[in-house]
Amino acid sequence: ECVQHRGVCYGLVAPLYEQARVLANHIAGRGWMTYEGSVTSTKLKVTGIDLFSAGDFLGGEGTEELVLLDEKAGVYKKLVIENDRLTGAVLYGDTMDGAWYFQLIREGSDISEIRGRLLFGQAHLGDSGHGEDSIANLPDEAEICGCNGVCKGEIVTAIKEQGLFTLSDVRKVTKASASCGSCTGLVEQLLASTLGGDYSAAPSEKPLCECTDYTHDQVRGAIVENGLKSIPEVMRFLEWRTSDGCASCRPALNYYLLCAWPGEYEDDLRSRFINERAHGNIQKDGTYSVVPRMFGGVTTPDELRAIADVAEKYDAKEVKVTGGQRIDLFGIRKEDLPNIWRDLNAAGMVSGHAYGKALRTVKTCVGSEWCRFGTQDSTGLGIKLEKLTWGSWMPHKFKMGVSGCPRNCAEATIKDFGVVCVDSGYELHVGGNGGIKVRVTDLIARVDTEEEVLQWSGAFIQLYRETAHYLERTAPWIERKGLAWVKEQLEDEENRKALFERFRFSQQFAQKDPWAEIPKEHEDEFKPLAELV
Repeated sequence: ECVQHRGVCYGLVAPLYEQARVLANHIAGRGWMTYEGSVTSTKLKVTGIDLFSAGDFLGGEGTEELVLLDEKAGVYKKLVIENDRLTGAVLYGDTMDGAWYFQLIREGSDISEIRGRLLFGQAHLGDSGHGEDSIANLPDEAEICGCNGVCKGEIVTAIKEQGLFTLSDVRKVTKASASCGSCTGLVEQLLASTLGGDYSAAPSEKPLCECTDYTHDQVRGAIVENGLKSIPEVMRFLEWRTSDGCASCRPALNYYLLCAWPGEYEDDLRSRFINERAHGNIQKDGTYSVVPRMFGGVTTPDELRAIADVAEKYDAKEVKVTGGQRIDLFGIRKEDLPNIWRDLNAAGMVSGHAYGKALRTVKTCVGSEWCRFGTQDSTGLGIKLEKLTWGSWMPHKFKMGVSGCPRNCAEATIKDFGVVCVDSGYELHVGGNGGIKVRVTDLIARVDTEEEVLQWSGAFIQLYRETAHYLERTAPWIERKGLAWVKEQLEDEENRKALFERFRFSQQFAQKDPWAEIPKEHEDEFKPLAELV
């Protein structure tokens, strides 16, 4: 209570832990972590009086206030907002959402999309609260995790009988919150209500994995600032708990090094998932699917003949047109993959990266060339976009779309980067996705020429590559960083050009067809086990 930092005496233990961690980093000779102050929250520990505060709840110039007052019920809530971010909160009478508000404050989350429901708490967001005011009021049969069909009773029983204390424990034992994560808040409330004072919520910025206490951003920062250029070097410098890492951190470190040092760092195939090592998607029966790239969804009779020949020659069990305007060959044996790639390469086709954390497809409509409603050549632009960006490794899969008019036949507004052609030029959209939790894109710019579209797309991809966490899609990345921040980075012309140049530089080393050449040390990957014994 007597430690002061920049004139602030917090009087709480959490900031001291943060300060001690940075101090230890410097004492140990690392010297790259910094402490710039803490956002704090506190709850009055007086029986019968529910009072919670967090952040800068007094507000001031440039801030807005959302206030709820119910005198009869004895409930008061005040939320302070600045630039679409929650900066402070005071709760009296109903403090159930205190931890959630504090998390939004600490992470600096963009709350513009949930502003209308923010005062009413997490239980009223619809995708996780199921309309209940308190987790304690839910019956044991109430479904908490819709993805894995886990009810409240199962989670509470597991917590009590198996001694679970963390969200990670609950995920491992019950599978609740282990898929899309939208029920995480409910699971954490169950932990809190079941364990009481024994429960300590995990920090909002979680470590990269259980091998380290460092977050994704801290690991990336250390790699760049200290010139770390190999996985063992990163692990030694950051004092990893395990000498070889794990299935979570090795792929992440491999990606961060690839992104930081294009042309210098050599991709470590041992640190990739099986799909990326085999350059094909493994199916439930152990066979693989193969998807050659079709730029902009356009193909030729020669390419179709080559695909048909391969399907017959290697006994593909099914040939299917995909939603991304490509052709997928199913039921391929692993040992046949190199020969299939060779045959497709001979026909001029390259890998579609349907298996990778990379650019997948650029979906297009026929545009002005054929459609009477088309305003621009969407197919031609889609081909240019795909030829610019194919091969680029990213934090997660990345999809694009180009629609020739606002009728949006190419579904550009649920893509990671989408272009909607209009009479006056092009509307650029970002951060959309389908999947379990659909998200519609945000309009980020309007431009006049195809050259500008290509520059904005490359700059956006590079910004995503450099600042997103591994396995983070563009939608949650934008929600975490804030659309205003993304716009600010890209609207700055000099910064946009610099991002685009860094992307083009990295593409010199990324645009190599993985089907064209198999490293000698990697050949055994495709041999049947009987041949290797």
